[in-house]
Amino acid sequence: MEKSVNWRPLLIGLVAGQRSMTPLAAVAMAARSGGLARDNGAPGMMRRPSVVIGTSLLAVGELLGDKMRSAPDRTVPPGLAARLVSGALAGAALAPHARRLQAGALGAVGAVVGGYVGLALRKRALRRFGQTRSGLVEDALTLGATTLIMRADRRQSSRRPVVTLQNGRPTGNQPAQYSDKQEKTT
Repeated sequence: MEKSVNWRPLLIGLVAGQRSMTPLAAVAMAARSGGLARDNGAPGMMRRPSVVIGTSLLAVGELLGDKMRSAPDRTVPPGLAARLVSGALAGAALAPHARRLQAGALGAVGAVVGGYVGLALRKRALRRFGQTRSGLVEDALTLGATTLIMRADRRQSSRRPVVTLQNGRPTGNQPAQYSDKQEKTT
């Protein structure tokens, strides 16, 4: 049986390295709306309306604040800690519950790597294009990447197990098969 690697926790962590609150807000919205797989590793609190609203407001504030000259580097201890926690929580949410710790660790590692690499790239772009333009491009990349990662998770979670039934019961110990087609309900 072929095992596939779930890269989404690492990828969402890399995005958290750019903007700490955007991935967390996206995961909270998906958790609230049922957009995550049923057996996800997201903490139950992520579904609360107050968490969705709070993370969304913080994400918007971060997007706006990043363009200010007084914005601190993302690698200062509080900024890096926020990215680490955000990457870990978002990464865990994009994995099955049984693998949430490994996925959270991948998300956290991605956030730290993304924070340092992103800062180096942003400083180069800042010298050439200025604070606002380089920040807007980074925002667009962050929002686009988050959207693609969350869509990939939604496609993955929409796959339904196909089980052979005999007299209304599953037959034997067969490997799980999946279908991308939605079941029809009559």
